[in-house]
Amino acid sequence: MFTRFVRPAVSLLLVMTVLLGIVYPLVITGISIVTFPREAKGSLILKDGRLVGSTLIGQGFADPKYFWGRPSATTPQPYNGTASTGSNLGPLNPALIDAVKANAKALHDADPDNKQLIPVELVTASASGLDPQISPAGARYQVGRVARARGIPAAQVEALIAAHTQGRLLGFIGEPRINVLELNLALDGSL
Repeated sequence: MFTRFVRPAVSLLLVMTVLLGIVYPLVITGISIVTFPREAKGSLILKDGRLVGSTLIGQGFADPKYFWGRPSATTPQPYNGTASTGSNLGPLNPALIDAVKANAKALHDADPDNKQLIPVELVTASASGLDPQISPAGARYQVGRVARARGIPAAQVEALIAAHTQGRLLGFIGEPRINVLELNLALDGSL
């Protein structure tokens, strides 16, 4: 009686393991490579044959001549793609309040004459800690600093922001956004 129930259970386990653990992932990977080859390979950006980043994972930019993205809460270093996580700090947690104050101070120190309100995404990390995009307001907040650091007119920087602003998906899903890496590469003349 025992083998009557165990044999089919073990057989089903093996069959489902092969089907769902090997065959299904290979089929889905194959379909994704054929239909979305760039995305399936990580949406990597190459410059002169050298990997400079991915449009899917945020990067840290600290130089005033670049746009800065959202802060990262990943450990042991910021923007660690293998440790995607938020800080899990609640809004009343003193550590979160200190981090927000430190991020706001860094923005103010880099551009002391900027009196605009700081967009929230420039001082708070996302749930993944890896967001590659900021809002158009987050980019516009940084126009003066970037233009001065590069010695170019603010209107030229604003034109790049407008050119790199992605609209809502299907016209109504999500919010307009700008990929920080692509915008910074455009500033360098690489895109």
